[in-house]
This record gives sequence, C-alpha cells and structure tokens, in this order.
Amino acid sequence: MKKLILKKGREKAILRRHPWIFSGAIQSVQGQPTPGETVAVHQSDGLFLAWAAYSPTSQIRARIWSWDPEGEINQDFLSDRIQQAITLRRTWIDPSLTTACRLIHAESDGVPGLIVDKYHHSLVMQVLSAGVERWRDEIVNILVETLSPDCIYERSDVAVRQLEGFQARTGILYGSLPGQPITITENGHRLQVDLVGGQKTGHYLDQRDNRRFCQQMSAGKSVLDCFSYTGGFTLHALAGGASSLLAIDSSEAAHHIAKANLGLNQMASDSYDWITGDVFNELRLLRDQGKSFDLIILDPPKFAPTANQAQKAARGYKDINLYGFKLLNPGGVLMTFSCSGGIDAGFFQKIVADAALDAEVEAKILYRLGQAPDHPTHLAFPEGAYLKGFVIGIEG
Repeated sequence: MKKLILKKGREKAILRRHPWIFSGAIQSVQGQPTPGETVAVHQSDGLFLAWAAYSPTSQIRARIWSWDPEGEINQDFLSDRIQQAITLRRTWIDPSLTTACRLIHAESDGVPGLIVDKYHHSLVMQVLSAGVERWRDEIVNILVETLSPDCIYERSDVAVRQLEGFQARTGILYGSLPGQPITITENGHRLQVDLVGGQKTGHYLDQRDNRRFCQQMSAGKSVLDCFSYTGGFTLHALAGGASSLLAIDSSEAAHHIAKANLGLNQMASDSYDWITGDVFNELRLLRDQGKSFDLIILDPPKFAPTANQAQKAARGYKDINLYGFKLLNPGGVLMTFSCSGGIDAGFFQKIVADAALDAEVEAKILYRLGQAPDHPTHLAFPEGAYLKGFVIGIEG
C-alpha cells in the first residue's frame, strides 16, 4: 500500500473534512505513487486518515476521495458519487424552465477536480486534477450509462491543469458534437451557447439565479450591463421590463451571440444598445459624458485566481465599482460580483466600501448573492464559495 505520512500536527484540516493536502504538510511518501494513484493518508503516529489521489507536481499534493478506512476507490465508488450529485440537481433544477446546469462540482460533490456541465442533451467535462485524469475513461463510461447524452465534450483547457502537470486538452469524448452554438433554456428564456469556444464550459451557469433576480428588479429601470458577454443579464433585465439597456463587452463575437439571444426571445431592438470596448475605458467615458442609470450590473471576469494576486486585483475591482457608483442615479442599485477565488467575501466588501467612500455615496447592502445551488459549497471546503455578489442601494 502506498502512503502519505503527514507531519505532526498537520492532520487538523483533514479531520475537519477539508479535501486538500498541501506539499508542506507531508513528512514522507512511501511506495513511489504515480500521478493520480490512490494513496492512504496517515498522521505522524500511523493512524489512518483518508484515501487520496496523489499529484506529484502540484502544491496540492493530494486530494481526498474518502475518509472511510474500509472504502475502496474504484468505478463503483465514482458511480455512487456521480449519482448522488445528479440526484441533488434534480431537486433544485426545473427542467421545464432550465435545460443547462452543473451536474458535478468537483470537491463539493466529492469528486475533486471534476466538472461536468449539462447543456440540453450534451455534457461538457473538465478534468482538473491528477486523480480525475487517472479515472477519466471510467467517468465517461459512468456518465454515458447514467445519462445517455448525445455528446460528451472535454474542455480541459484551463491553467490549473498545468499545476497538476498536464497540458490543456479539448475534444469529443463520446458521441457527436452538435453544430455550434446550441440553444438551451434558462429561466424560461432561450440562449445560444458555444460549447467549443465559449467562456468556461460555454456559459456562466453559476449566475442563473442572480440573473433571475435581476429580472425581478428591472421593471421601468435604465440598465447598464458591464462585461455583458453573451447577454445573460441583458436578456433577463429586458424580460423584466427595463426601460432601456446599454451592454458593454470587449468581445464582438460575444455581442454577436447576445444579439442573437435577444432575437430568439423577441426583444424589441430599440430597447437596447451595445458598446464593444474595454469596460474600464467605456465606464470612464460614460462618466465624462454625464450618463447615469438606475441599475448597473458589474460581472467581471476572474481578476485574482489565487490569494497571491488579490492585492493587485483589488485595484481593478475598486475602479469599476467606483465608476459604477458615480454612474448611478439617486436611489439607484448596483449589482456587483467577484468570481475570484483569491478574494473572499469580506475583502470584496471592503473593496466595494472603499469605492463607495471615494464616490461620496451612502451605500447599503440589500442582498448578498452567490452561485446557484447546482454549484454547492461543502461546509468543510469554503474555497468552493468563489462567487460573491452584493446588491447595493444608494440613497436618493
């Protein structure tokens, strides 16, 4: 049996069911495990702690599969975990209104490093850890047997794979890829999604409930949607009765899909406008032009993937929120988000508070927002709560 022996006193996080073991916590490795191989984790006095997948190149040297000493990590184990994850989604996702969701959310679903997103009859899979890499073929077989998808497409094209010692990889794992983009339903609205070239796995599924909330707040409001991508928030705001809408994104291709999405849902073309350009520059120009809005949405990309980048990213978050506050009408509302794993909710609140102070507005948090329930956060794994959002009102 191949083993990881921890340094004395470094077992506390594991006993609290945190699934990561960092290289600095390891005293010794016995048996020369290969990447992704299952190892037994023991504390310094020899007591068994967990079964984990070994990753020799990553700072996260092992990711825990199970704390059961009698357990066995095999295809049956993986099948049980995947079935549990799918059952949870059936509780929270109404297929008559939404045909796209996250089926497996990595550590929080007990399958560290595995992402599986469902888009109608197709699945998109990301393999982000050495353990999942080792079991990739078996996982594909389980998904085929369980869900009978038309296609499983791999989007393992993210930087974290390099930390695990693997190159980026994309391609068909099963079936035939439908023509792109495909059309899904979200909250009763039709949306086109590019599974091959779109951001993340094609769509920001984690914002689904927040887009519905935006729809509920938009009646009669002039709306500014920043980092609008393919128009998820734009579409929901117009469906909610926004009086006007301006969307800003740097991607012309994303705006092309966004316009198609609005056409699919029969939104009047005279109710919205587009700017393709750098959001920071465009916000500055809008301020200089004296523009103002009743509802502003700030949903930027990830500025700080890790905590080491948090301070540098804070400047960007502060700048866009400062412009946001300055562009709000009296009594207006700001929906602001951070999806950066390196910035926790408390730090994000401080950044936004500093922006409000510099903008000289009296601002209050009305709601705290996070990712949709198909992106759950295990209580022992706070790193899973990556999406932070505030709905902030300013005094009239």
